[in-house]
Amino acid sequence: MSTPRLRLGLVGAGGIGSAYAEALHASPVVEVTAVADVRPEGAARLAEQLGCRAYDSHASLADAGDCQGVLVCTPPATHAPICTDLLDRGLPVLCEKPLALDAGRAEAMVEQAERQGVLLTMASKFRYVGDVIRAKRIVDSGILGEIILFENAFTSRVDMSARWNADAAVSGGGVLIDNGTHSVDIARYFLGPIASVHAVEGKRAQALAVEDTAQMFIQSADGVMGTIDLSWSLNKDRSSYVDVYGTLGTIRVGWQESRYRQAGNTDWVRFGAGYDKLDALRCQVENFCRAVQGREQLLITAEDAVASVDVIEAAYASMRRNHWVAVGRDRATGAPAESLSAVG
Repeated sequence: MSTPRLRLGLVGAGGIGSAYAEALHASPVVEVTAVADVRPEGAARLAEQLGCRAYDSHASLADAGDCQGVLVCTPPATHAPICTDLLDRGLPVLCEKPLALDAGRAEAMVEQAERQGVLLTMASKFRYVGDVIRAKRIVDSGILGEIILFENAFTSRVDMSARWNADAAVSGGGVLIDNGTHSVDIARYFLGPIASVHAVEGKRAQALAVEDTAQMFIQSADGVMGTIDLSWSLNKDRSSYVDVYGTLGTIRVGWQESRYRQAGNTDWVRFGAGYDKLDALRCQVENFCRAVQGREQLLITAEDAVASVDVIEAAYASMRRNHWVAVGRDRATGAPAESLSAVG
């Protein structure tokens, strides 16, 4: 007998919530049974598309008792209070990135999930891209040798003047926390824990109160260096968004195709057909639902989610101080780790 689809509530009927609805409409694993939004018209519109009920708050959605888990797609400043309330009610939660605006709140959310004995994790779609997963297997196979350098770029021209992502009170910052959270999660996926970071803000091309261009330099716990380019104001027009360089070869994960080449060879080997946003969204929700049902492990754990928040928090500290900062927190005081005068 097949396993019944998990009944999932969707909190947040904005752009990302609508994208999830499109991705999940034919899923054999998930059934969206309710949509909630503080804008009742938005919830009603999306609920009509999905053929489910609409609510004006996450609390009323939870009180209806028809959900076995909840996907939270609201702005970052609301993540901690909404998720904590849902966890208090014993509901597993998949929360859009970043998990919280700071590591202290992220850790409190994880502790609450542990006390309630329910799952909590962060949605970070690029970990569920087929090409990214295949690239990680190729890197782990050793055919590219020892990994020396990681590069990632998420850059595109987007008018952010009227978007909540550029309101620090709502989003927690600018492009660094927005696109950069994806970057950090991908970097950790390939390299393991990030030990230190140096972030630099670029010239602001848009009239925003937050950074619209930034560059991050990272060093993994194993000593691998990395660069991350982020911008809402320029397009680097790259065919790949992740490049990993090893002593025996290079791998490129691209928007339209992905390929690798071993040292000494002139030909690239194609191993993927590029980025499919809706497929990535569907795969991460299905992974969450199967984990709730006890059928598989989470690809991104709650600990991974907190670690990403830690790195971004260190990156902002570095941007303010203009030097390298160690990733991590003083667990007694909650203060960021001490800055570094040099890498190492």
